[in-house]
Amino acid sequence: MNPVVKWALVVFVLASIILNIVLIGIYTNRAAKCSSQRVHPLRGKHDERSLVFADLTREEYLQVQQHLLEQKDLDISTNQITKPSQNFLFLIELSLPKKADALAYLDGKGAKPIREATAVVFYGNRGHIKEYVVGPLPNPTYHRDVTKERYKTEIPINARTVTIGEYVMIFTFIEEIFSQLGKLMKESFDVGLDKKLNAFEQMPRGLQSNDRKTWISFFRDMAGMYIHPVGFEVLLNHESVNASDWKVERLLYNGQYFNTVEELQQQYDADSVKKIVYKESPDYGSLKPRSTPLQIGPQLFYAQGKRFSISHNHVLYLDWSFAFGLSSLTGMRVFDVRFKDERIIYELSVQEAMSVYGSVTPGMILTKFLDSSIGIGRFAHELVRGVDCPQEATYVDTYRYIDVPAPVRFRNSICVFEHNMVQPLRRHFSDFFHNSYGGMANNALVFRTITAIGNYDYMWDFIFYQSGSVEAKVHATGYISSSYLVDGSLRHGHQVAENVLGNIHTHFINFKVDLDVLGVNNYFQTKDMEYVNVSLPWMPGRYALVPQLVEKQLKTEQEAALRYDTKTPRYLHIASNKTNRWGHQRSYRLQVFSFVGDHLPESQPEERAMSWARYKVAVTKHKDLEQTSSSLYSQNNIWSPTVDFSKYIEDNESIEDKDLVAWVTTGFLHIPHSEDIPNTVTVGNGGGVLLRPHNYFDEDPSIHSSDAVYITPGSEDSCDNNRMACLNQETCSPVLEPFTYHGFEGVMKFKDSV
Repeated sequence: MNPVVKWALVVFVLASIILNIVLIGIYTNRAAKCSSQRVHPLRGKHDERSLVFADLTREEYLQVQQHLLEQKDLDISTNQITKPSQNFLFLIELSLPKKADALAYLDGKGAKPIREATAVVFYGNRGHIKEYVVGPLPNPTYHRDVTKERYKTEIPINARTVTIGEYVMIFTFIEEIFSQLGKLMKESFDVGLDKKLNAFEQMPRGLQSNDRKTWISFFRDMAGMYIHPVGFEVLLNHESVNASDWKVERLLYNGQYFNTVEELQQQYDADSVKKIVYKESPDYGSLKPRSTPLQIGPQLFYAQGKRFSISHNHVLYLDWSFAFGLSSLTGMRVFDVRFKDERIIYELSVQEAMSVYGSVTPGMILTKFLDSSIGIGRFAHELVRGVDCPQEATYVDTYRYIDVPAPVRFRNSICVFEHNMVQPLRRHFSDFFHNSYGGMANNALVFRTITAIGNYDYMWDFIFYQSGSVEAKVHATGYISSSYLVDGSLRHGHQVAENVLGNIHTHFINFKVDLDVLGVNNYFQTKDMEYVNVSLPWMPGRYALVPQLVEKQLKTEQEAALRYDTKTPRYLHIASNKTNRWGHQRSYRLQVFSFVGDHLPESQPEERAMSWARYKVAVTKHKDLEQTSSSLYSQNNIWSPTVDFSKYIEDNESIEDKDLVAWVTTGFLHIPHSEDIPNTVTVGNGGGVLLRPHNYFDEDPSIHSSDAVYITPGSEDSCDNNRMACLNQETCSPVLEPFTYHGFEGVMKFKDSV
């Protein structure tokens, strides 16, 4: 045998032996798979009484729909492309029970409240909108008109949200405009058989009540269309429910206004306008990665099973329990929040997300978005494992019925997970005298959904801490809204791309916080500090300025309406008249984190529809008819709002020893900059409110947590008070769920669907 071949065979055999030894060692020592079973039992039991707050099931939606269709006098349609001139069943969702009835049932002192739904019908051929309560569920037998009971007025048809059916008619109308301007559309925007422009609307739709005149801006049909404006806008008058009566009232082309389509066409053909000459745009709006993914980042997994459990709409986590739901209009909400089986919060919910824009172009100059009028929860799509939520989170499906012919399932649209919040919840290293270390990882439960409302994505979190605190917070991401750069634009933002202005705007978010501190008889108190000049006891002739506690109890709703434009006390409390071991009133503190811009002046006619944003915190007496701070109709009837939050305060009722609700406003001012391209990042773009125990307990409840660690000299390796010391003995590898995604199943389709 050739010596070279012989040595090659020897080397090959040796290499094979070594490789096999290595592989055997790897597989022999590979960690066992982590058990998906819970190692320790839950501390509480699931309570089916939480179902009084559960969203409607698919079957219940269909039962309500069928009941209404059987009422021939209503004459309604469920066809998704129903015309505005017809009657359309727009919305069905849970009608919340009266609070007193729900509490009696939850506390075992009353019967189960009747389960009912709210249905909204747009009566195009009658010129108004009606809300019905339909019940009982399941198997409804009645419907009751509650419009005047809830709003004290009739609701005009022009207060309606633009439906899929109306959008189809608007798009058809736009196509007719484009066909009349064929040469301009081709030369300026390359519009043809294979290329189009996308539309984005300005809201509110006009300048006064009953207006329905919408400025429509046009954008390139490419990824991130919102940051590709083309400089063409049209004012469409669609006040009539009949499209044959619609008309174009103005047009804007490259900064110049025209009264009619014909005028623009004639001046363009006569070369008497400054023309936009089409050229390809870089694909700077795409979110496709610009480098090849190399490594997977850190992942969350549960070494001893999940410490929380979900049954129907009820969550258990260590000492916490709560019920949850997702409103199509207002979004995420939780009810009957308990810590150590003691109710702290009756309701914590998102109410409204509002933005006011600045611009010189009409598509943005008047824009004031009120998202609940479109539907905040409506746009909670599937969450992506490992990005929107940890891979090992528990995911929950939801069903919704809003502007659809049948209820739609949104898979994995809520996620729940326990998370290490990175910084310790508490810790101390004792360097002097009694040497020791005591600390505790800040493990908390996160309840999350993300809503993609047009260009913006809002990430909503409710976080439950082992210290007895609850946090509600929001972060914004997605695309900024932009406008075409013209003379004067830079007074309202920064240029972020060629001919693109990122428009200055505000983000105001409103939360409802219905705290029940040891019952429903509560008080609103404030605490702060002031410096006082005191004589030193051991040296009477000498003085020093010393901080002193300042406490106050607010007595009426107007006193408790704390405006953003005034200095407010730094400690705000909902308090019980019961005291802790040390004689202090047991309370929960509202700690608001906010970076909002200035609120729209009250002199402006649109302000009443967003009057909740005047206040950092406003505390009112609970009323079942004051369920929300905004409404479905605020956006399109902004000048005569069906819900004017300031009216809740106007009657100035007593808030002493009453059932109280805190309405909390947070948010941030956004001045777009080049780093907002392609997307705004969540870092620094958000706000929230932290609900913290303040003299509620006799000590920090987390001291009883099994997550605590305590180390003394000589006990560094002991597992007795330090589970971390034994972690290497229990190492296991995670059992990962397969990656799936169905998020595109629930997107809006501008056509009839069954």
